[in-house]
Amino acid sequence: MKLSVSVTNYSWPEQIHQRLASLAGFLDGTAVDTLWVPDHLVQADPASAIDEPMLEAYTALGYLAAATSRIRLGTMVSAATFRAPALLIKAVTTLDVLSGGRAWLGLGAGYNSAEASAMGLFLPGTAERFERMTELLRLAQHMWCGDETSFVGRYLTLQRPVGSPRPVTAPHPPVLIGGTGERRTLRLVAQYGDACNLFDIPDGGRAVRRQLEVLDRHCADVGRPAGQIERTVTTALDDGERSGALVERCRALSSLGIQHVVVIARGRPWGEVDLNCIAEAADQLCDRVHTPG
Repeated sequence: MKLSVSVTNYSWPEQIHQRLASLAGFLDGTAVDTLWVPDHLVQADPASAIDEPMLEAYTALGYLAAATSRIRLGTMVSAATFRAPALLIKAVTTLDVLSGGRAWLGLGAGYNSAEASAMGLFLPGTAERFERMTELLRLAQHMWCGDETSFVGRYLTLQRPVGSPRPVTAPHPPVLIGGTGERRTLRLVAQYGDACNLFDIPDGGRAVRRQLEVLDRHCADVGRPAGQIERTVTTALDDGERSGALVERCRALSSLGIQHVVVIARGRPWGEVDLNCIAEAADQLCDRVHTPG
């Protein structure tokens, strides 16, 4: 099983750039698979204040790419209407090229109306958001395969979508689609995604099991092998939680069909104790002996 870290809070007492580089450097020397960042302009964690520090995602990921050499990098997740689609695809492609093939495209339909109102962001109605997300996913395929012919959709028209340089990752950076909507989101995962991201709800695994069953049905409907899609889930690390407890939680999620666990910290930035816990758990989950530094 893979274990990843998502940085959702930048409220360290020290300078942010120093702590973020230190965190990334430490995780780069562990078995942790991916370092994720949120894609918001304001703090969106319900356990934090809206005016706590928040970094722009792709600037932060470029900084993290330069501070690391192994760990994969991505957003958890970018709203489909947050940037012009070609700009988002170019940002992910640039990250992939400059990181040596370590980028994800993390994508969701978007939801945060309070953030949109506060910051003047474009957030249309739900149906339109999903239609625009579908066109973005189609455009990514179009550009990443080197097709420079015109692209025409309901919302997007590109006369010559040049995608140079091409991504380092072959055939393209993996696409993670976040969300649990069974009719639209999981259908898009089956059609376009390389990974889904679900939520660790304390219900004995019922929701995750049902959602994965729905995903399997969508895969069958579109004629795609379900095994091609990586099943990820986001879970929160309790303050003071030990690595053994995290390992047991991950193994329980694995029994439901989860292959990749993304760990967040609610209402607080990552600290040294937390990161040591995750590093130890990652070592146990992938049977690797961790050597610091």
